[in-house]
Order: sequence, then C-alpha cells, then structure tokens
Amino acid sequence: MSMTAERRFSFGLQSYSGLYLWAMFIIVFGIWKPDLFLTSATLHSVASSQAVAAMLALGLLIPLTAGVYDLSAGAVTNVSTVLVVNLQTVHHVGMAPAILVAIAVSAGIGTVSGFIVVKLKVNSFVATLGMATVVAAIQTIISGGTQPFPPVSSAWTGFTQNTVLGFQIVVLYLIVLALIVWWVLDHTPVGRYLYAIGGSSEAARLTGISVGRWTWLSLIASATIAGVAGVFYASLSGPSLTFGPALLLPAFAAVFLGSTQLRPGRFNVWGTLLAVYVLATGVQGLEFVTGVQWLNDMFNGVALLAAVSFAVWRQGSKNRRRESATSADPQAEQPSGGFADADVKQPVRS
Repeated sequence: MSMTAERRFSFGLQSYSGLYLWAMFIIVFGIWKPDLFLTSATLHSVASSQAVAAMLALGLLIPLTAGVYDLSAGAVTNVSTVLVVNLQTVHHVGMAPAILVAIAVSAGIGTVSGFIVVKLKVNSFVATLGMATVVAAIQTIISGGTQPFPPVSSAWTGFTQNTVLGFQIVVLYLIVLALIVWWVLDHTPVGRYLYAIGGSSEAARLTGISVGRWTWLSLIASATIAGVAGVFYASLSGPSLTFGPALLLPAFAAVFLGSTQLRPGRFNVWGTLLAVYVLATGVQGLEFVTGVQWLNDMFNGVALLAAVSFAVWRQGSKNRRRESATSADPQAEQPSGGFADADVKQPVRS
C-alpha cells in the first residue's frame, strides 16, 4: 500500500471514528432489540432528550477554545430553569419577560466569572467551581428549597414540545444554535482569536489580541447559552432542582470526545454534536439490553477519560514530531498550538 493510501485511510479512521462507532451501535442494538431500538419513537426521544445537554456542550465549547473551563455552566442552567418558572408561577410575569430575565441573569453570572478569572487572576477551574456553589445557593434562595410547579399555559409547553417533521421543536433550536456557534468560531475573527488564545495566550497577546477581553466574553457566552438551555429544559421537562450539575459531565465528555472527531486536535461544533448523539445512542441501547439506569454516568465518565487521554497522547505525539522537525530545520514554522494546551494553561492575564 502506498504512503498516500495509508495516510488517506488513517485520516478517515482518526477523523470519523465516531461515525463508525455510531453505525456500530445502530447495527448491534438494532439486531439485538429491533422492536425497541429501531423505532421512530426512539429516534425522536433521543434527539429531543439530548438537545439541552448538546446546547450546554456548545456553551462549554466556547471558553474551552480559549483554554479556560466553565464548571459553573450546569448550575447556571439549573438556576435559569428555576428562575424562569418561578417568575411565571409565583410572580405572574409573562412568558417572554421571564425568559429574558432568566437569560440576562445567566449572562450576569458569566460576567462575574469572567471578572474573577481575568481581573482577579483566579484560575478558571477554581473560579467557576466556586461560582457553581454560589449559584446553587442563589437557586435555593429563589426556590425556597422547594421545587416550583410548572406553568400550565399551552404556549409554554408548546415552546419546545411542538413538533417539526416528527421531532420536537427543541431539536430545531439546537440546530440553529449550532449553526451560529459554528459560524462564529470558524468564519469570524472572534473564532480565530479564541483558537489563538487557546493555542498560546502569550503568543496571542504578542500579536495584539486582547486576551483578557476575549476570555471574558467567552465565559459570558458560555453562561448565556447555559441560561438558554435552562429555559428550554424548563419548558421541555418541567422544573428541577438537581438536573443541571448532572448535565456537566456528559457535556464535557461530548466536547472532549468531539475534539477527536472531524477536526482532530481542535474543539469543534460538529464533532461535539456527533459525540453527544453517539454517547446517547450507546447509552440508550445498553439500557434497552440491560434495563439498568446507572449506565449513563458510567458511559459518559469512561468516554471523558478516554477522550482526554487520547487527546493528551495525540498532542504529545504532535509535539514530539514538531521538536524533531525543529531540530532538523531550526527555521521551521511553529504552529499556533492545539486544544490540549488548555489542560496546562496558566490563569489568563488581561
């Protein structure tokens, strides 16, 4: 086999392994449990049930491209859910104003997180983890520690549960959001700035990029999208006091696993969505076969560990090849860096 053919085969395996895995899940579980798995009800259920988790993953994707973490996103999603419901049922605020307030509060939380990370120089992992605890306390104040009753209006339930081509409309919202995030990251200067910061914040600063500002804005964007996801969850599934933090692990697993797909070594929108639904398909199939409910956490935890381990190994291999090329040719151009640098980045300075 020629070297060109080998590289072509390797490229396909490395970039589209998620598609192969997805196809394998469909074939295996389709043969094993065809009466349960190969149904339109299962297709529509998986598509809609994962829409909010996928939105949260897209939110996390944005700061991760800049090399920072947002561990408060799950808590922000939860407080947005409780707030939008509480405003409508307790304070009798209209649906549209309640949605806007919930999203604005979420954006405000992201603004505070950005201030702590950029201006106070606190590591994003620590800052957003602490912010998650603060947000959880705010949620308790808002709800009084009791789960609010959901609004009863048809407009509220129809907001996410009306169907388009058999799918609940929340799936369409997800597609629209994905297109927006993809366009911003891949086709605007904003995306180039964020990826440059994620590759090397110091190099980005030396080229004139305002590292602090774009890092701050990435955390605001993450919290805002988390707030939007919370609003959709409230309409789709009803209010809950505990669902948000449980979505954080699957969302991170999807983002990191997605960084090994389609555009390996780089956080990307379509790889993230592919990972969300590959994981969801595997979990759904295993639940049909075994009937146990703890598989979701197990599956997502293993996927996150495997994805991050592969990412670090891949980045190490690239760095070794780069060092070899540099030693052979001192004038070789240095690339801007990859996503694995996020694992070891220092706190961002403005």
